[in-house]
Amino acid sequence: MNELLSHISIEPDIRSGKPCIKGTRITVGDILQWLASGMSGQKILDDFPLLKEEHIRAALAFAANREAYTKIVAA
Repeated sequence: MNELLSHISIEPDIRSGKPCIKGTRITVGDILQWLASGMSGQKILDDFPLLKEEHIRAALAFAANREAYTKIVAA
């Protein structure tokens, strides 16, 4: 998983600090929204030639990792 997460960067000056695929302005959220809307991984790769299959897996791994730490805190 760490190898996949190494494809993600968070830079304050790029897309307001949202997690992005390194070397691009494509956010993890962008990829997740495309997948959720029904785009196939292959269609995403065709439309965005900078991306590779491991970048899509990295976005999914990042989201899964973040979900693992989500907690409800009582007020």
